[in-house]
Amino acid sequence: MQKVGSFRLELDHDGIAQLLQSSEVAAECEAAAGRIAAAAGDGFEVSGPWRAGFGGGRAAYSVRTATQAAREAEATEKALTVAVQSCRS
Repeated sequence: MQKVGSFRLELDHDGIAQLLQSSEVAAECEAAAGRIAAAAGDGFEVSGPWRAGFGGGRAAYSVRTATQAAREAEATEKALTVAVQSCRS
């Protein structure tokens, strides 16, 4: 427990872990990766899921270049780097 301002904040660590390992959070992570891949353009694809985090309990996805043209777009235009902003809203 930690005192924050004039109240105490107690985190439910087991509940947080359960939430992070839920299928709903995994689905949102996959959807976010899909939005990023679509915003980056042709030749970018979603990779995953795999287990990540401490103990491997959380789903993780990434977006990767699947073609030479996509690699060139990232190298010269930062297409994937810019596309990450598409999921921050």
